[in-house]
Amino acid sequence: MARIAVMGSGSWGTAFAMVLADAGADVTLWGLDAEVADQINATHVNEVYHPGIVLPTNIVATVDPREALVDSQMVILAVPAQTLRTNLADWGAYVEADALMVSLMKGIELGTNLRMSQVIQEALGIDESHVAVLSGPNLAREIAQRQPTATTVACVDEDRAKALQDACTTDFFRPYWTVDVVGAEICGAVKNVIALANGMAVGLGFGENSQSALMTRGLAEISRLGVALGADQMTCLGLAGVGDLIATCSSPLSRNRTFGLNLGRGLTIEETIAATKQTCEGVKSCQPILELAHSHGVDMPITEQVVQVVHHGMSPKKMLMAFMSRDTTAEAMSVAD
Repeated sequence: MARIAVMGSGSWGTAFAMVLADAGADVTLWGLDAEVADQINATHVNEVYHPGIVLPTNIVATVDPREALVDSQMVILAVPAQTLRTNLADWGAYVEADALMVSLMKGIELGTNLRMSQVIQEALGIDESHVAVLSGPNLAREIAQRQPTATTVACVDEDRAKALQDACTTDFFRPYWTVDVVGAEICGAVKNVIALANGMAVGLGFGENSQSALMTRGLAEISRLGVALGADQMTCLGLAGVGDLIATCSSPLSRNRTFGLNLGRGLTIEETIAATKQTCEGVKSCQPILELAHSHGVDMPITEQVVQVVHHGMSPKKMLMAFMSRDTTAEAMSVAD
């Protein structure tokens, strides 16, 4: 059996550890909370994030990163995006030289505007061929319940992309591979920002027309930025793009949609953070995404308005009014639209 480390025992890390274990790997699941680790080892349940769901017995939990990383041929990174660099600095000595590093994170690093795969390469001093990403409609609770799911795995090295695909293929989890790492990551990061906007619309009481408009124009923003950075525009029309966008904007299980929903209902940023409790990558990533867009001459009006709400005190109602007051133009999904 392959030995795989999953670094992060939160909702998504635990769910993906289940997928890998069901696919036949021996999985070591690392987390900060000793009580959670002890509970998983004793009862095979992560009651904090997935109460009532029994984990496979070939998952072992630990709070020792060395125990998880040594001899692991694949390392799954499922920590908050803004903690990744610090964590890798602590873990680097234990990572096997030829291990495939796999990012489950959907964010852009504050201060550098780097994608997560770029942070991994820079922090560990490794080639891009040793880094993969996974992106798609990945609502963790549904995956933990083993509901049918499809996703995208990406690596510039085709053989390693296929190896990751093989490692996480089960009768309920179907991955498709691509070499378009940039596209998969940009889709995953920006859709969180669009979900924040969509949640605000729902919180304000707007219906399906408004939400459909936000999602469709959000897809245009994702596509424009992705192509400007070298992505294949077709990636945006696949699972990592439109698939993940629909799930994240529509589902009550979506953290980013829920965060926006609470803002739309009148909660402050601080109250919403307290109510949400889990990491909402779109909140911190929206600013570096906008900076990345500006540096490449890409227009992202929805993202710009979300930044105004989250970081500059604009009300959600004014955000949507500002979006609707833009000059009209011809409809196209081209990079110039």
